[in-house]
Amino acid sequence: MYQQFYQRFLQANQGKQHFTSHSHHYWPDVTRDATIAYWDDSARLVDDKWQHIFGAVIPQTQQLIADVLNLPTPEQIVFAGNTHELVMRLFSCFDLTKPLKVLSTDSEFYSFQRQAKRLAEFDNIELITVPTEPFASFTERFIAAASAQQPDMIFCSQVFFNSGYAITDLAGFVMALAEVSDAMLVIDGYHGFMALPTDLSAVAERAFYLAGSYKYAQGGEGCCFMAVPPGSQQRPWYTGWFAEFGTLAAEKSALVLYSKDGNHFAGATMDYTALYRLHAVLLLLKQQGITVGRIHQYVQQLQQSFMTELARQQHPKLNSHNLLLNDPEQHGHFFTFKLASTCEVAELAAFLKNNDIFTDYRADRLRFGFGLYQIGSSFDLSCLRQA
Repeated sequence: MYQQFYQRFLQANQGKQHFTSHSHHYWPDVTRDATIAYWDDSARLVDDKWQHIFGAVIPQTQQLIADVLNLPTPEQIVFAGNTHELVMRLFSCFDLTKPLKVLSTDSEFYSFQRQAKRLAEFDNIELITVPTEPFASFTERFIAAASAQQPDMIFCSQVFFNSGYAITDLAGFVMALAEVSDAMLVIDGYHGFMALPTDLSAVAERAFYLAGSYKYAQGGEGCCFMAVPPGSQQRPWYTGWFAEFGTLAAEKSALVLYSKDGNHFAGATMDYTALYRLHAVLLLLKQQGITVGRIHQYVQQLQQSFMTELARQQHPKLNSHNLLLNDPEQHGHFFTFKLASTCEVAELAAFLKNNDIFTDYRADRLRFGFGLYQIGSSFDLSCLRQA
């Protein structure tokens, strides 16, 4: 019933089974119209387009995101071209010439992992990583580490990109961390936003939340956002002129000024085509009454259909034994199969691609993602009998 929104992509990819929606969703058709709308607004308004973008498009998109996440203050949402930019801005809240202790996991995405590891090469910066496996005890072990280590920053994913394991009681998790630590709390919600029902109302004043449109929000690359706790007093030294957008008319002072809302974490001039796309998708879903809860329920049905079809094939590698699944109710929108080696995974992914089944992999893990444009009854994995 949802496939009507994806006609252009479906027509361009007939006969293909697209299981990389956790990496790159097909875009709903409205995103093409949104891309053209940005061009038209730029041609029509020229420099005056900024008044339209900052006065209408951004506040509307902030509100749509706030509605999804149950955030009480939409103006605390700040946009950027990618999450790495936001991660680095958070790091720049600290004096990196002084000791800095960061607590995270061994399963964070590269936008954080690479930068954190590089910073940890400096003698004064310590990176403490907690293994996500075994999943059953992760939250307890992570909270215990926060209590014992007393870090300056805590960074953790809502859904881990290399397994799909999800922290379902995110608010309880954040509040438990806040009880044992005064650290800056940061949640990477990229694999959770628009996939898992998420209510941040209880922790909006305590945790930063990062996500974007590239995956489940279906708007493509170039538009990420961060929900900033109200009243935050940080002064990131990695800052752009948009961070003082609300103070440009004020008399200049020797002190660098920051906006009073989430934009004090803003950067500088960016292409807002992606914001238009994200706005169009979120508006479409709202108008159609397609909530994250409904999306999640539909994807869970797809996952069940997939496993039923997979069981029929009795493949020696792709089976429930190699599936990283601790609890179906504590999992994201993709399945991860852990195999013996990177080489084995690469060969299997290549075989599937040659049979028009598109997946992706990270090291020794093969991933299958699920989205609204799929139909469970159409899954066909019979080629695995030849693998």
